[in-house]
Amino acid sequence: MCASANETVKAKVLVRLKPSVSDPQGQAVQRALKTLGFEGVEGVRVGKLIEVELSQASSNASKTVQEMCDKLLANPVIEDYTIDVLPGGKTFQ
Repeated sequence: MCASANETVKAKVLVRLKPSVSDPQGQAVQRALKTLGFEGVEGVRVGKLIEVELSQASSNASKTVQEMCDKLLANPVIEDYTIDVLPGGKTFQ
């Protein structure tokens, strides 16, 4: 089933460093939070959220976005990612 020209599918990709990889940006945020008076913060990991809008059937969207992640959006050596495909008509929040 093909999507019409008007139909779009949206996907959210969350990319994070693997647990075994040091996160200097997360450490800097943790130190800054402590400086601002936020005590008890045991750790911070920083990732990135990528929102992708596709004009294709939602049944193919997950596979397409996975290929994007494997080829460009994530570095599989040091990063993990999760994909959330939103049903047609849904918007990013």
